[in-house]
Amino acid sequence: MAGSVWAAPCSDTGAEFDRWKPVMAQEAAAAGVGERGMAALMGASYATRTIAADRNQKSFKYSLEKFLQVRGADAIVSQGRKRKAANPGFYQSLEAQYGVPAGVLLAVHGMETGFGNFMGDSNVVSAIATLAYDCRRSAYFTPHLIAALMLVDQGVISTNSVGAKHGEVGHTQFLPGNVLRYGVDGNGDGRVDLMDQADAMASTANFFAQKGWRPGAGYQEGEPNFAVIEAWNAATVYQKAIALMAQKIDR
Repeated sequence: MAGSVWAAPCSDTGAEFDRWKPVMAQEAAAAGVGERGMAALMGASYATRTIAADRNQKSFKYSLEKFLQVRGADAIVSQGRKRKAANPGFYQSLEAQYGVPAGVLLAVHGMETGFGNFMGDSNVVSAIATLAYDCRRSAYFTPHLIAALMLVDQGVISTNSVGAKHGEVGHTQFLPGNVLRYGVDGNGDGRVDLMDQADAMASTANFFAQKGWRPGAGYQEGEPNFAVIEAWNAATVYQKAIALMAQKIDR
């Protein structure tokens, strides 16, 4: 990529963040980011809470039993069943189109945001920019930063958009690169908005389908579709929790 000429140096502290942004801007421009996206980058702030969260992801080190308890699995299953029963046509239509059963989508929705009750309190662009600048996972987050800036260009998000600590947005917490790649219009209004539940559920189903979900195949550990759940989140305890909760919701 032409932008590699401008590869912005990472850092383990916030001291160089303001000097990093103009270098990153050159890389973003080479990738096709426009004026609005560039302004969003230059207005970004170093997100200390994002760095703190990135360094302290304790729950993924729990046993499965402890993880399920801490994440409120019983409540997610109960609420998931109620939501499926209240709107069966919606979830049936998603399964018909993408092959992904309701339980999986509802387990993810419940796990990620408590069914939309808390979708984050961090500035999306600042969070993603901070992670792209930080040396720990700079290579992973830099493409997501460029995607976030492109989403600003497109009007999908703004400089004021709020998401999770790592810059994820919407009901099921998509990183910006995944919004670009897998986001779909689920409610028919002509735009992709992951803060809208229909768009978020359809986009999540599309993510799983594009990652190779096999309609009708099992999704527990050792079954064909478990590998697709692995593509959603790298933590083994999370993957197992989603599979177990989904199975209970779909009973």
